[in-house]
Amino acid sequence: MITPSEILFSWLALPVYIYQGLRVRSQSMRMAPPEQIPFVKIKGKGKPLNLLFMGDSSAAGVGVPDFKECVAGRTPHMLARKTGRPVTTRTCGNNSATAGELRDLIVPHLEQATYDYIIINIGTNDSKNFHTARRFKKEFGGLLYALNAKFPGAKVIWSGLIDIEKIPLLPSPLNKIIGIRSRIIKKMGNELCFERGALYPIAKWQPVRENFSEDGFHASSKGYEEWAEELSDYIADLQNR
Repeated sequence: MITPSEILFSWLALPVYIYQGLRVRSQSMRMAPPEQIPFVKIKGKGKPLNLLFMGDSSAAGVGVPDFKECVAGRTPHMLARKTGRPVTTRTCGNNSATAGELRDLIVPHLEQATYDYIIINIGTNDSKNFHTARRFKKEFGGLLYALNAKFPGAKVIWSGLIDIEKIPLLPSPLNKIIGIRSRIIKKMGNELCFERGALYPIAKWQPVRENFSEDGFHASSKGYEEWAEELSDYIADLQNR
C-alpha cells in the first residue's frame, strides 16, 4: 500500500536521495557478474520445458562467483528434478538493465524460439533510478506486449520486487526513499501483469542478511538457492494443473 504522503515524501527527499546515493555508490563494493552460461540443457523424460530468463544483474548472477549458483543457473536443475522432464534455458542478464532497455535493446535481438515460460527479473533499477509509475507503465507494459507478440505461446512470469527498504547496503533515510519508489513500481507492475496476462507470484523470499552477498545488495548463493527453489516449485505446480 502506497499513500500519497509517502509519494510526496519521496519527491521532497530527492536531494537527500541524490547525496546519499552518490556517497553509497562511491563507497560500496562493485561485483562483476560471473561468466554467463547463455544456454543450459538438463536431461529428462518427455517433452522439454523451455525457459527464457531475462533481466538485470540478478538474472546475470551478480553476487556469486559461479553462474551455476544464481537463480538462472539453479532453476533448470531444480525444475528437471521436480518434473522429471528435460529443461532447456536461455539467459540474457545485464547489469543495470531497466524495463525500457529490455524492451528496446534485448527483445528485438532475441532469436525466434518457442518458450514455455519467460522469467523477467526487472524493476530494481527502475526503482533506484527514480522512474515514475507512468514511465514504468509505458516501458514495462511495452515489454510485456513485445514478449507476447514475439513469443505468443509463452507464459510470462515477473519475479516482482522485494522491499528495497530492507536491503542491508542502504543507510537511512535512503533505504526508506528507495523503498517507497520500489513499492510504487511493484504496484504498477502487478497491475500491468494482471491486465496483460502475465503471472506475478507472491514471493516468500525474505530480505534477511544471509540472503545477501558480501556487497549487501545482490543475492548470495543461499539467497539465489531459495529464490530458485520457490520459482521451480511455482512452475512445477503450473505444470500439474
